[in-house]
Amino acid sequence: MSRVVSRPPQSMPASEADAAVPSEEKSVDAPNFSDEEGESDDDLGQDLGPVLVADEATPPEPGSIQHGVEVIRANLKHAPLGPGVYRMIATDGEVLYVGKARSIRRRIASYAREAGHSNRIARMIALTASMVFVSTETETEALLLEANYIKQMKPRFNVLLRDDKSFPYIVLTGDHVSPQLTKHRGARNRKGDYFGPFASVQAVNRTLNALQRAFLLRSCTDSFYENRTRPCLLWQIKRCSGPCTGEINHEDYAALVGEARDFLSGKSRTVRERLAQDMNAAAEALEFETAARLRDRIAALSTIQGTQGINPRTVEEADVFAIIEEAGQFAIEVFFFRTYQNWGNRTYYPRADRSLTPGEVLDAFLAQFYADKPAPRLVLLSHDIENRDVLAEALSARAGRKVEVAIPQRGERRELVEHATQNASETLGRKLADTAAQEKLLAALAEAFGFNRTLQRVEVYDNSHIMGTNAIGAMIVAGRAGFMKAHYRTFNIKSTDITPGDDYGMMREVLMRRFARLKKEETATETGETENTDTKPNDAFPSRPDLILIDGGKGQFEEARKVLTELGIEGVELASIAKGPDRNAGRETFFVEGREPFKLPPRDPALYFVQRLRDEAHRFAIGTHRARRKKDFVRSPLDEISGIGPARKRALLQAFGTAKAVARAALSDLEKVPGVNAATAKLIYDFFHDKA
Repeated sequence: MSRVVSRPPQSMPASEADAAVPSEEKSVDAPNFSDEEGESDDDLGQDLGPVLVADEATPPEPGSIQHGVEVIRANLKHAPLGPGVYRMIATDGEVLYVGKARSIRRRIASYAREAGHSNRIARMIALTASMVFVSTETETEALLLEANYIKQMKPRFNVLLRDDKSFPYIVLTGDHVSPQLTKHRGARNRKGDYFGPFASVQAVNRTLNALQRAFLLRSCTDSFYENRTRPCLLWQIKRCSGPCTGEINHEDYAALVGEARDFLSGKSRTVRERLAQDMNAAAEALEFETAARLRDRIAALSTIQGTQGINPRTVEEADVFAIIEEAGQFAIEVFFFRTYQNWGNRTYYPRADRSLTPGEVLDAFLAQFYADKPAPRLVLLSHDIENRDVLAEALSARAGRKVEVAIPQRGERRELVEHATQNASETLGRKLADTAAQEKLLAALAEAFGFNRTLQRVEVYDNSHIMGTNAIGAMIVAGRAGFMKAHYRTFNIKSTDITPGDDYGMMREVLMRRFARLKKEETATETGETENTDTKPNDAFPSRPDLILIDGGKGQFEEARKVLTELGIEGVELASIAKGPDRNAGRETFFVEGREPFKLPPRDPALYFVQRLRDEAHRFAIGTHRARRKKDFVRSPLDEISGIGPARKRALLQAFGTAKAVARAALSDLEKVPGVNAATAKLIYDFFHDKA
């Protein structure tokens, strides 16, 4: 159980503020965060430095270190003595930092000094306008709560786990007479056995493909299974044993399920030996077709184990973390080992201040990583972390069994960590090399177009439609790190004034919407309604483009230029690329403000770079357009009727078969459908007959 204490603004007298806070909210609830400053619990008794006494006529200016220290000292006496989480909040309500401590008051005291802080901490203190405390029963609860807060609020001064997609698993369902073998991602709501995690969907698909050949288990959905009257193609190509139509009885299918479960649970040697014995017995009995099928199943199992890289001999279940720091960037490599098998690896690039040590970054990373993931019995680390014991206790409590967090020094465990460290180093090296190459390409592009500036953000625009239907505009973004897919945007063309197929009008609408919003955001920033971008981390990606690249000729270029002029957008370069004769790549014509149309030399790196940008914009636009078109293909007229939800739609289709049959149905027939009353039946009848 946790309680929250939030300090009111300092302009309110303390007595009035206390009265304004409901009594049930005057307790403390804390998020979990590592003690990055390294202060001891004895700090409370130490001298906090000279007390800052400001002249009443000239109070400390908001945003100064003196003002931040005063805010922290005002909150200090209200901070709980026990464990919990604290949040440091800016004037505009932005959460700057979330931290956890064994004693919140002692930790807050470490910030109440005017000197001796790193640049990062000093900036954080200066921006602090208020604080919120949350107390917990134990430091372990604080650790888990802190991780949840960081993932939700994404404070700028915390270490942030950027890529936090859930991992895919293989599930062997347990709620059907013929269990299904399929991949799964997300909450484990379905009964069954889950195996993983796997580092990527490709690894799951590759493993499932081999498992189908090895154990002949069905991968179809339950509804597909129930409606089969004859075996599907998978049975014919020997990827399924055909339980849906009785090609195999339930007892024999259950035996195949047991073999698959044993294999995925780590008993791979036992399963292979059993299959080898059955193959030899079939061969001796002259049942060569059976022996050949068993041989193919054994080969499939060998394929699975052969694609998993190093497989440990003494480590049954573990996650291995190794962190590397180079050129101010951090890379964390994670390897997953289950049932003595390597299930793949993934690299993370957490957002962290350069002043932090690798151990501090790894400490903050782990709590967020396991906030929504089950932990194995063993977690191996390349660096020691301050909260190792607390993390082990928290993971053990959540898993209901002991979880060991260790820094191995010798043996196979140490070899696994060194292997992960080597991979992290190589991956970060490639990333830095790619960044350097990308910077060269951006510089070459600026030189080719005659821009005397460094390009940090390039936006490329394209449209896609078929005779004006399902028209969309697409924006892709490129920067020093390559294609910035998190910044991609699509625009559904909404204007009714645009003639179907009018590319100029569509481009105008897209650019108007994009840059009107950008201008609004920049105006809000200048007036102080949003956070000051000057205080963002150094690696923050700019929101304003340096170059706009239009996929089109002179007409699109002129339309884009008019939009920028109307909106008063300055300091943004504009260029367009027109396809060459016969759409021949390499003979494109470029349009840039203040220059005659020109072409780039056929082997110019800048030309290849522009072609990559254009092709990526085209791919993104076409993919989005096809997705919208596909959605329209499967849309039912019943979806347009207000009050017809999934249940009634299902009942209508079961009663009449198709939406066309529903449209032709008489009112009396509609009233007979289960779940459809007279008013709803009249609504459906009127909808179709009014349209007619």
